[in-house]
Amino acid sequence: MQHDVCLRAAARGIYDACFPTDEVAPVGFEEAERFGTIHYRRAVQAAQTARLQFLSGREVQPSLF
Repeated sequence: MQHDVCLRAAARGIYDACFPTDEVAPVGFEEAERFGTIHYRRAVQAAQTARLQFLSGREVQPSLF
């Protein structure tokens, strides 16, 4: 995912938030990316899903004022 810097950053943020310690994930983000662990793949999937939600043409909540 080296070619998509924004998606990689989002995946890293999700990975670090969901797997903050060695007890939850056996390796850090860099190693997980290199080996393609299930933790890494799920973080990438979550980042891709989030990107689709942010880019979709959904309605904006109306202003309260």
